[in-house]
Amino acid sequence: MTSEVDSSSPQLEEAESHLKSNMRTVALTALAGTSIEWYDFFIYATAAALVFPALFFPESTPTVGLILSFSTFAFGFIARPVGGILFGHFGDRIGRKRTLVLALILMGVASTMIGLMPTYSSIGIAAPVILSVLRFAQGLAIGGQWGGAMLLVTESAPADKRGFWGSFAQAGAPVGVILANLAFIGISATVSDEAFMSWGWRVPFLASVLLIGISMYIQLHLEETEAFKELEMVREAHHADDPETPVVRRSPVIEALVKYPKTIALAAGAFLSIQVCFYILIGFILAYGSDPNGAAMSRDSMLAAVLIASAVQIPFQTWASAYSDRNGRRGIFMMGAVLMGLWAFVLFPLVDTGNFILVVVGVSGGLGALGMMYGPQAAFYTELFSTEVRYSGASLGYQIGAIVGGAFAPTIATILWTEYAIIWVSVYMAVASLASLICVWMLTETSGQSLSASSA
Repeated sequence: MTSEVDSSSPQLEEAESHLKSNMRTVALTALAGTSIEWYDFFIYATAAALVFPALFFPESTPTVGLILSFSTFAFGFIARPVGGILFGHFGDRIGRKRTLVLALILMGVASTMIGLMPTYSSIGIAAPVILSVLRFAQGLAIGGQWGGAMLLVTESAPADKRGFWGSFAQAGAPVGVILANLAFIGISATVSDEAFMSWGWRVPFLASVLLIGISMYIQLHLEETEAFKELEMVREAHHADDPETPVVRRSPVIEALVKYPKTIALAAGAFLSIQVCFYILIGFILAYGSDPNGAAMSRDSMLAAVLIASAVQIPFQTWASAYSDRNGRRGIFMMGAVLMGLWAFVLFPLVDTGNFILVVVGVSGGLGALGMMYGPQAAFYTELFSTEVRYSGASLGYQIGAIVGGAFAPTIATILWTEYAIIWVSVYMAVASLASLICVWMLTETSGQSLSASSA
């Protein structure tokens, strides 16, 4: 018996080494794809705060222009559940990989076209209309991308490290913020303000063409996930047992809504705090911090503060995700919600100081608490649903939460700030965090469970 174990050890070690190598490839590829995908989504948020009010709504007052600009920003969120439904359907039918590739290509095309489009001074009211349509296309893409990238990693990972590996897909969000801010800081630093407003802002959007190359790499070099391949085998076996009966299945989206209505609703609620606070911390905060009647920091200083804070978010996410593998998803998620709700009342007093270090501390504290929720989310949502509807169920929960929480967060924050007082923005963030805390508490613990189609 001992000799058999010993003789199998080299094969076992080789298999483990191959698995780790494969997971690194899958995780890093997902990170690259999601980073640029989120970069595309976030450069719009940055441009909406700093550029679009003047270029697409020049006849409005600065405050109204900012609100209108953030409203077009919301179009992307309105489209996200639609994208989740559309891509979720195909992700559960034809596979995670191919569906992810389609989402990445759509985002690359839409973002590149934003960089090419004329402004209000050239084509009048048609400019903000076209901008809104392209933003809607971005929303469709991001609605489909998250489920594909997240499942590509988590369905391939060992059960005891699903949270850790899933954090690579989740890291695409803060990395995307970093890339978006670096792009705008770099362009702003190398051209004059006039050139930046004339053509410089277009460069970050045009760089989105890189997504098409990444999508081709995924299509040619990555395999479908083991969980989905097993599901396909189960389907084929059922058909082989009764080949005369046609295979008629409900849409995976409908199936998910019928099978998991409460879970989808609670998953959406769990995402509220992440979405509300995230877009306040990376979008609204740029306008608030550079307001001439407030701290009056420079545009580049605020961008740099958000960039540094986003870098801080990444290790928080990775640590929280690995912690969730050992101690469960719910506890660390709820702790992040509590800290986020409390930190909301610290954030704006720190920004009001106008001191760069304190502003970085303020935004970093918020994004760090947020990372404690966002990091484990990929594994948590993967484990909430069975394989045949996992893409649809996870995407619906995520994207419904996105539209309810994030779509109008910068707009609501701007109205609360300008019409009432900044303290009400903190209250808004705290209420969203409380809602997430309650929803996660109502969900069951999922850590370590099997993703096998036969066990679903």
